[in-house]
Amino acid sequence: MAEKVVFMGSPDFAIPALEALDAQYHVAGVVTQPDRPAGRGRKLTSPPIKILADRLSIPTIQPRRMAEDEAMATLKSWHPDLIVVAAFGQILRTEVLELPRFGCINVHASLLPRWRGAAPIQAAILNGDPQTGVTIMKMDQGVDTGPILSQQAVPVSPEETAGSLAPKLARLGAQLLIETLPPYLEGELQSSLQQGEATYAPMLKKSDGELDFNLGAAALERKIRAYHPWPGTFIIWNDQRLKIISAHTSGGGGKDQQAGGIPGQHLIYDDLPAVVTGEGILIIDELQPAGKKPMPGSIFLQGAREWV
Repeated sequence: MAEKVVFMGSPDFAIPALEALDAQYHVAGVVTQPDRPAGRGRKLTSPPIKILADRLSIPTIQPRRMAEDEAMATLKSWHPDLIVVAAFGQILRTEVLELPRFGCINVHASLLPRWRGAAPIQAAILNGDPQTGVTIMKMDQGVDTGPILSQQAVPVSPEETAGSLAPKLARLGAQLLIETLPPYLEGELQSSLQQGEATYAPMLKKSDGELDFNLGAAALERKIRAYHPWPGTFIIWNDQRLKIISAHTSGGGGKDQQAGGIPGQHLIYDDLPAVVTGEGILIIDELQPAGKKPMPGSIFLQGAREWV
């Protein structure tokens, strides 16, 4: 293929798409987010896509905003025929969308119009969706509102976490992208308007991970899986933050009725720490006290005699 492609992306999710493009197209340049402090030492760290682009010897820019004059000048100098976007993290203005003759194509991790926005993978698990998938779409000025070129669905298992689902969708998105581009570039693929009710998955922040025990145990268990590994879920106990890594719900019945209690009350259930919720009991399998390593709930109880 003679078309020149520019790729825009930042996190691990975008890696398979860039690798697939580089194997079959001329990737003239990559746009990704700036290096940022990360980890306990707050060391300045490049986005995963910057590391990959360096390994592939692809020119890269890292503007804070794509609207910067220098960034736009570089983008234009690459003369892209197509821009492919995967989890880039910035909204593209009209000048960018209209620059390539084939427009801008987005690899989005949901079955649009369900879960437009920044956190579609977490939203699908949080809301108990039985399936999710990937959408290849033509970008317009809205947030994930453009016409659909192709879609593929996958089931969401009851044990799925965002950490396990994201790489599956990333690989699926890369495969679907490579299958979609040839007929699209040849003018043989017709796009279709998004159909159905649109839902929105806003950007997440760390404070969103606090567990509200007025909710039911099933909803909280889904939230723990949806927010693992980021932003993570937590409770405040003894003035310290306990990160909740995994949990399950009780089976209900007589033992739950004997436990009684009000939402937020702590229990020991099958030798594990547990909390009464608005509906049912949440049993904590693994957690991480502040400043310590993750540990099974049973080990935590050995040093937390004041849990109940």
